[in-house]
Amino acid sequence: TKQTESLRGDASDRRFVRVRLSSDTSRVLVVHKEAIDENNLPLLQIADLLQRIPIAIPTIYGVDADLGIIEVEDLGDETLETAVSETADESKHRATYEKAVNIIVDLQRGGRLLQERGYKLFNSAFDKATFLFELEFFLEQFIEKHRQTAISEKVRSTIMEEFSVLASEMADEPRVVCHRDFHSRNLMKHRQQLYVIDYQDTRLGPDMYDLASLLRDSYVELPTDTVEHLLIYYAKSMKIDYNTNLRERFVRTALQRNLKALGTFGYQIAVQDNHRYKDAVTRTVSYVKRTLQTDSRYTILNNALSSVIDELQS
Repeated sequence: TKQTESLRGDASDRRFVRVRLSSDTSRVLVVHKEAIDENNLPLLQIADLLQRIPIAIPTIYGVDADLGIIEVEDLGDETLETAVSETADESKHRATYEKAVNIIVDLQRGGRLLQERGYKLFNSAFDKATFLFELEFFLEQFIEKHRQTAISEKVRSTIMEEFSVLASEMADEPRVVCHRDFHSRNLMKHRQQLYVIDYQDTRLGPDMYDLASLLRDSYVELPTDTVEHLLIYYAKSMKIDYNTNLRERFVRTALQRNLKALGTFGYQIAVQDNHRYKDAVTRTVSYVKRTLQTDSRYTILNNALSSVIDELQS
């Protein structure tokens, strides 16, 4: 029998290897490029935080700091993405996605409770500089490198003015615990439960961030009424009003998040020669187009970006 199996990785330079210990027992090794500092590795620090909340994550069985290897529980291969693709039953999809929204609620509430008790962990938060960096990265990696389209100084200046407003508004929102990459490929379905993986970039940020990642996902497109249902479900769970302000914040956060994702995809395709994200690009551009063309807040940004991205022109 095959004792080891390489697993598909994420956009980082870590490798993932499944090791079979017996016919019914396996582990996953997270292999870093070099030695790791066990006391300062975000993956281990955030695991401690998530277990205290608690959030379901794979159990960590051991660490070899010198070899840069972490041994974790094997949750199998069924992501939320594959789980919803296997059935067309919309009510089942909604029930599964409600479980995912519950995790976001637990993260935000549990994180706040830990902070109130004096639990210190976060060295980083989403601020204006972070959001702006991600938006500039989109211009460089997606438009200039991947699409090989030049941006004039005048157009760039207009885009950056609009991006500055977008980043400021998001940075001014109250901060909660954010996974930062809460989408269908980072949620594993295992024993009828959803587990969170790829959580090492968890930080403080806007309350709509993980919701935007989940409901405007580059890998799974949800029907509009399902998105609406889940936003209402979140508001009820958090005991807050579902209103125009919440909707507008969701749309704004999703726009920034989608542009950020396009920057990552552009980099992976143009620089890393990784073409796995081609379908995700098409879906994500369609989200951006819908927002820019239907929300009057983004008319100026729509006009500027339309001049450098063909799909936005129609």
